[in-house]
Amino acid sequence: MKHKKILVGTNKGLVVFEKKINQWKIEKVHFLGLPVSTIYNNEITGTWWAGIAHRHWGQKLHFSNDEGKTWEMVAPPIYPKGTEVFEGQKATLKKIWCISHAGKDNPNGLWIGTEPGGLFYSDDNGKNLKLVEGLWNHPSRKDKNQWFGAGRDFPFIHSLVVDPRDSQHVYIAVSCAGVFETKDGGTTWIPRNNGLRATYLPNPNVEVGHDPHLLLACASHPDVLWQQNHCGIFRSVNGGMNWLDVTDNNGIADYGFALAIDHDNPQRAWVIPAVSDEVRIAHDLSLTVCRTEDGGVNWESLKNGLPQDFCFDIVFRHSLAIYKNELVFGTTTGNLFFSENYGDDWICLSSNLARVEGVTFV
Repeated sequence: MKHKKILVGTNKGLVVFEKKINQWKIEKVHFLGLPVSTIYNNEITGTWWAGIAHRHWGQKLHFSNDEGKTWEMVAPPIYPKGTEVFEGQKATLKKIWCISHAGKDNPNGLWIGTEPGGLFYSDDNGKNLKLVEGLWNHPSRKDKNQWFGAGRDFPFIHSLVVDPRDSQHVYIAVSCAGVFETKDGGTTWIPRNNGLRATYLPNPNVEVGHDPHLLLACASHPDVLWQQNHCGIFRSVNGGMNWLDVTDNNGIADYGFALAIDHDNPQRAWVIPAVSDEVRIAHDLSLTVCRTEDGGVNWESLKNGLPQDFCFDIVFRHSLAIYKNELVFGTTTGNLFFSENYGDDWICLSSNLARVEGVTFV
């Protein structure tokens, strides 16, 4: 059965689209006027999560167990007193970047990735969140040359991947630091960046210091990992032990933020490229989605239904989502596009939204 709702987090509220009689329409707007920085639908519990980045009050965290009919607020992650990002720099929450369940065998577990680079865990559905000391105390994190901000003042954890075969096995991605893996539920962490390159550093082959923009794993083949990266597109078929550069050297599938992968077909993925970090605009001012069917060996450009003239849209890292044959993405100029045939054709669901920070199917 197809999904019936799409959650769209914008910097002016959480917009819920519902499909009725084969048409997508706005059902409701939650947190009207407020910047919704994070959205997450917990497919295990059905809980909706929303992080609100109040300009005055700071980061807040809300959840709903009834699809938005009612919302409750829990305390956001709090760094323990005396915790320092770096020596002399007090650690305080700047932003919640990502949220993830902790596995089907642990329905009360919740992971939360934050800026300035702290990972938090809760065993009671977010009521009590504790800093994961094993990662925070990793020797590399204390080094400003290994963990540092990417366009922001501090490093931030934006991706969480829980292995469906083993809930103790988790990956995170940090901008800037790279991919880290734990096999013991967060006690110990190992960098997994072999094969990546950091062209902005004196040594592009450093162990830690990379800038993944988004990390995903194929649900049916969990050892197949993909990442959209500041320095290209990379894929691993052995759980991150080694990464292969699958950037399109003859096309535009390269720099960008958004990434989606087919969870049944480990060879298929989509990216929405942009022109460099200096300007961050669509290539040739033409909005394009790129798709590979062979693990990144070849890429094709999908443009049907997308604006091609003087289009300044780009797509943030959490603003592209997939469910089977359906894809949806939102842009920085408030456009929302939908495809029900793997991206071959697109329709615009709305061109009147505020800047889109994230999308997800429900």
